[in-house]
Amino acid sequence: MKLQLRGITKRFGSLVANDHIDLTVEAGEIHCLLGENGAGKSTLMNVLYGLYQADEGEVLLNDEVQHFEGPGDAMAAGIGMVHQHFMLIPVFTVAENVMLGNESTRAGGLLDLPAARAKVNEIAARFGFHVDPDALVEDLPVGVQQRVEIIKALSRDAKVLVFDEPTAVLTPQETDELMAIMRQLKAEGKSIVFITHKLREVREVADRITVIRLGKVVGEASPTASNAELASLMVGRAVELTVQKDEPKLGDDALVVDHLTVVDPIGQLVVNDVSFTVRRGEILAVAGVQGNGQTELTEALLGLAHHVQGSAVLDGTELVGQSVRNILESGVGFVPEDRTEDGLVGEFTIAENLMLDRSESPPFVRAGNLQRSHLADFAREKVEEFDIRTQGINEYVQRLSGGNQQKVVLARELSRDLRLLVAAQPTRGVDVGSIEFIHKRIVAARDSGVPVVVVSTELDEVAALADRIMVMYRGRIVGIVPGDTPRDVLGLMMAGEVPAEGAAA
Repeated sequence: MKLQLRGITKRFGSLVANDHIDLTVEAGEIHCLLGENGAGKSTLMNVLYGLYQADEGEVLLNDEVQHFEGPGDAMAAGIGMVHQHFMLIPVFTVAENVMLGNESTRAGGLLDLPAARAKVNEIAARFGFHVDPDALVEDLPVGVQQRVEIIKALSRDAKVLVFDEPTAVLTPQETDELMAIMRQLKAEGKSIVFITHKLREVREVADRITVIRLGKVVGEASPTASNAELASLMVGRAVELTVQKDEPKLGDDALVVDHLTVVDPIGQLVVNDVSFTVRRGEILAVAGVQGNGQTELTEALLGLAHHVQGSAVLDGTELVGQSVRNILESGVGFVPEDRTEDGLVGEFTIAENLMLDRSESPPFVRAGNLQRSHLADFAREKVEEFDIRTQGINEYVQRLSGGNQQKVVLARELSRDLRLLVAAQPTRGVDVGSIEFIHKRIVAARDSGVPVVVVSTELDEVAALADRIMVMYRGRIVGIVPGDTPRDVLGLMMAGEVPAEGAAA
């Protein structure tokens, strides 16, 4: 089925998320929609799927204009969508999820679950999925849950399939398997829209590439284009994609974590007896699929987690049991994974955000009075040093782009006298150009002798920054390996497989 989007425009108040976008996807084609987070890719696909109504433009299937009032209309027309965050009911079985919203009944008005099971088995056999129709979704690995989403779409005879950032929660092996599935779907004549910001995946599987920046189509590219060419299209300028760093100049052990255990508020063990060390002048990258204890580990180091047992000693000072303020004042810098929730106050200015964790003492506050001239000078200096694109230091931080917001967080944390830097998902939701800048600043902190813990679900980022890599799975450390460990080995570790003898560092 041929898909066309003509002049699609979608506004949210004064924000133009999609600006007269044209896109054509031929039958039997994998068409990649490439762009940074916030570029407007998902908004465009939500218009296609009937979740949003376009303010202007039209959707055509096989040259016929469509009018979708909701997802039900889109599905009935042959469009299926595999969302980044799965739309599955965890306590339902695979078969129950597949028939949800498209229920059929048999004699007596009972749900026809046997027919749903048969449909699951038929599609699973066709693609070699090995999915049990009676398994509870909550018991399935993430990669298998994604296959359930694909089965759900195919069970409704989808001819156009949209994959929205489908690899965000997958291991490298699961990502490779998904690419193979997409090729098989293409061979069956399905039209596929693949939304991503990962250059490697684009070049591996796409037939054609459309690049979106700030809500507009800025160009088309061939899969043979280099990463540098694709990145420059996404950002609008040349970008250095390789992190330049020298061999680490290692000092003594700075952070020593011993038998650290964290229990979440509902009693689940989320960090399970974790022990490791980080030396001065070293970047230890924590890798793993999202949700395997990495977030709770960083929260424990910062005093944000409750019900923590074990020890985390920084330069002889025990962090466990200390308040967040005491930990920050002891020289710990923290870049949280969600900057809007935990890193910034949107209604505060850039200058005010730059003094958030130093708002009770000199040089910004003396005798209870804010030293405005000192703060202004400091803020202007950091705006220039960190290349924060803004109209001025008194601009509200919520008006900045994601990359510039992240630079504000980094400027605040790196301008202190640090003994440890903890950076969780430091480049999430920022453009390629900002990623380049952020990576350079993290490496500079390491080169100044600061021990650094980076938590990232992006393997490319882990490989670029790490001196050593610690992989977590279900709250435990699977292994700690050198920074140049191959992707396939890391992928197996992310799935819980212990590395071979001699791989640990």
